[in-house]
Amino acid sequence: MLYHFLYGLRDIFSPFNLFQYITFRAGGAVLTSLLITFLIAPYIINKLKELKAGQPVRDCAPSNHHCKSGTPTMGGLIIIISILISVLLWARLDNPYILWLSAATLFFGIIGFTDDYLKLTKKNPKGLAGRKKLFWQTLFSLAVVTYLFFNPVNANYATSLNIPFLKNCFLPLSYLYFVLILFVIVGSSNAVNLTDGLDGLAIGNIIIATLTLALFSYLIGNSHISSYLKIIYVSGAGEISVFLMAMFGASIGFLWYNAHPAEVFMGDTGSLCLGGLLGLVAVFIKQELILFIVGGIFVVEALSVLIQVAVFKKTNKRVFKMAPIHHHFELGGLRETKVTIRFWIIGIILAIIAIASLKIR
Repeated sequence: MLYHFLYGLRDIFSPFNLFQYITFRAGGAVLTSLLITFLIAPYIINKLKELKAGQPVRDCAPSNHHCKSGTPTMGGLIIIISILISVLLWARLDNPYILWLSAATLFFGIIGFTDDYLKLTKKNPKGLAGRKKLFWQTLFSLAVVTYLFFNPVNANYATSLNIPFLKNCFLPLSYLYFVLILFVIVGSSNAVNLTDGLDGLAIGNIIIATLTLALFSYLIGNSHISSYLKIIYVSGAGEISVFLMAMFGASIGFLWYNAHPAEVFMGDTGSLCLGGLLGLVAVFIKQELILFIVGGIFVVEALSVLIQVAVFKKTNKRVFKMAPIHHHFELGGLRETKVTIRFWIIGIILAIIAIASLKIR
């Protein structure tokens, strides 16, 4: 919004010329969302406590988690509010990717909020039925698929999958590419949701992935840099970095309150939303496989659940002491904070590998 109001006045006041630069607005977005988070978080946390919006803990959870019962959840509201206000101020609202990401923030946030609300009012840790969540996630993803079918981000590679570490290597998938889009968005949303089981674990890796994808978005949206690096160019993708920096600032601020011992949990309100946004960004910048690398922790967490369920149904035996896999390490004797920090370290290593793909081709 500031761009639309102030950039046009640059001839009257030359410093307004700064608003044309994505880097300037990205910096403003991260500081604004961080400040908003610090301003609203105490109020929202106290309000959630008053409403007794405490997180129910499953009976099968590790014993050290039972003391967390009653910790306010739905903290994802803090993140969502901070992102949307910051994006409204600093992003170009005529950019279709910004509009889609903002819509996704609201849509996935509502799905997660409904899930959290049912958990609290019905005192049922399962919340919204899995099939219903999957239906609504898929419905939004289908809307994205429809949009990209008629408005591909890059017409030359509309239905091709970009292969990292290889120069100008694209795998033609034809209509299967649109199935991949569904898988990436829905899968990413649920993978982050499964990862959100320890204080700071999910949001820490969200921060790492968000910052990495912000860098990719900026480079991919610049025709000169993308040509030099020999990566796919997507017109308008640079603006996505403004959105992601708003998301980065909100996530940093939320970690302040979510660090062990957590004062608030993001709940499905935050995890389903943030995961969906990562998937959507990866699709818009055509870096779906990069998301699998930088979001490797989320991938492993989701796979651990799928493996555990599949093997248990077939053999009645467990592969892991408990799934998702972060609980397996907890039950193996590692403290919660050690598991969290080690997963962060792995996330940073994966981010470095993803960034290295920009030059290793």
